Amino acid sequence: MSDVMLTAYRHDVHKFTGESHDDARDEFAGVSVNQSVPMGADGNAAALSRPQQKQERTVPTHDNHYRLSLLTGETAYDPDTFSRSTIQSEVADLIEIKDARMAHERWLASDVAAAFNESVYHPYTSLKYHTLLVAALLDNYRAGHDFADLRLIVDPAGKIVPYRTIFASDHFAIRIDERTEGNPSARLGSRPWRSWAATWNRLTAHPLDTDDKKYDMTLDANLRRIQSWSTALQYIEDYADWRPDR
Repeated sequence: MSDVMLTAYRHDVHKFTGESHDDARDEFAGVSVNQSVPMGADGNAAALSRPQQKQERTVPTHDNHYRLSLLTGETAYDPDTFSRSTIQSEVADLIEIKDARMAHERWLASDVAAAFNESVYHPYTSLKYHTLLVAALLDNYRAGHDFADLRLIVDPAGKIVPYRTIFASDHFAIRIDERTEGNPSARLGSRPWRSWAATWNRLTAHPLDTDDKKYDMTLDANLRRIQSWSTALQYIEDYADWRPDR
């Protein structure tokens, strides 16, 4: 299983290097990369975050894979933090991992992956969370679960389910799975599409304190409007890093 799961974490390395999908290299840092992910997991994860029809730039002035922050409107790429050599080194560290479970944990904590978008046409999307979505769907499909069986599940902080946890913070974690174990959850729906807000709204209970904490209220209100899954997950991360009461 490990080798198959590793394709999910290595399938979009060309977005780090600025190469097109058609011209992407087959190897990076001595590792096979940019291979197709089986069982349609990549396409389904993409459908959760962006339209699948003809692509047109939604931000005409932005034409590269450096992510734009939905929180600030600025690029997430900081040249003082991420020089080209630093990016090359950190990407190599991400993809050289031979244990898929460790790769999953490394992606959950990755800053460099969060600095890139999954599509130049949709610069607010997140390569980090797109990749985690791909892996979560792939692992579920390999276990025999159909998309319609899956749920967005909120777990306690510190609970990491291999491959299926798609977000982890000091306050809560989020995974995609069939089994809820009694945790707050909501069905993803019958097919993959940009449905984050609708799914978040259907959660049986929410992990944010919207009664007493104004920053939680603001975050929750915005999450009820964002449609793209990778954008929403990245927004939660960015918001947690920004909020002055953290």
